[in-house]
Amino acid sequence: MWVSQLAVKDLRILREVDISLHPRLNVFTGGNAQGKTSLLEALGVLARGRSFRTDSAGNLIRRGADGLRARATAGEDGHFADLEVAIATDERRFTVDGRPVPPREYNGRLEVVVYSSDRLRVVRGTMRDRRQFFDRSAAALWPAYRALLRDFERVLLQRNRALRDGSFDLPVWTERLAELAARVRHRRAAYVARLSAALQAGFRPLHEHYEVTVEPLSASDEPAERDALLEELRRLTPRERVAGRSLAGPHRDAIRLLIDGRDAALEASAGQARSLLLALALATLKVYEEETGRAAVALLDDLDSELDPERASDLCAEVVRRGQAFVTSAHPHWAESLRPIGHVFQVAAGTVRCA
Repeated sequence: MWVSQLAVKDLRILREVDISLHPRLNVFTGGNAQGKTSLLEALGVLARGRSFRTDSAGNLIRRGADGLRARATAGEDGHFADLEVAIATDERRFTVDGRPVPPREYNGRLEVVVYSSDRLRVVRGTMRDRRQFFDRSAAALWPAYRALLRDFERVLLQRNRALRDGSFDLPVWTERLAELAARVRHRRAAYVARLSAALQAGFRPLHEHYEVTVEPLSASDEPAERDALLEELRRLTPRERVAGRSLAGPHRDAIRLLIDGRDAALEASAGQARSLLLALALATLKVYEEETGRAAVALLDDLDSELDPERASDLCAEVVRRGQAFVTSAHPHWAESLRPIGHVFQVAAGTVRCA
């Protein structure tokens, strides 16, 4: 899977960009606040329909513009498609080969894995941030999991409404929620186990031990999980009626990232948090390739600020042996050293040219 052409209009500082790309490595170099990370952000928008830096369309659209467009030619094995995402303040439109499509038909046509300091909330943020990271990564592997999450969220809303309204059909929604929740927990646990194994065997710059834990532990099988959750929900119902929401289930589970057995959200230094985030990105790439037989596109922002130049170069070479990568750097000499394995682009004031 790779992107051969990228065009961006009115995304942050990028007024209009249209570039041809290398199938392996593409390095964007330039000073701070010139648009390097925005180029990676455009690729993220094309893959997922949203930014990895902000949930606000207003922050994403260039000041003075009505909306933004990101377009790419992407594919694999000679089968390419023209993908386009258009975002205005009140709508998002997805297009494949000039044909408007709904998000569910668009999803999965381009998969990216992101390393960026803007994503440190995965390490430092809330449990919801971590649940969202693991669920979205698992959904990229298993489209059925994406559909399962949608079904679970729909039933969760219905049960919460029944709790608030004192509805007579609450037991029906409780049964259905327990059934879907058991499936979500088991599928999520399977992905966490895969990623945790890849973490332990992968990138560890200081030989630290990385681990992912989920609480509560999933039961031995889905029927047992369903029965245990059903009993817990029935026990909690009086409290839930007061709260007006469901107090047990995968939407409340705790996912922790550990460094040498310590909770990274509480104890990791700034450098440790960035190293763990990079290790997560690389492990995600590995699991995706193992499961699908394809390589996701790697988006690595400001990589050489975390690693020494030699190690950063070795890491780039390792990633591009598997697939395409986009890297940003504020250091032109280091970027130039990568020219033998890819293209180098100069980014200045929102303009991009092949260096």
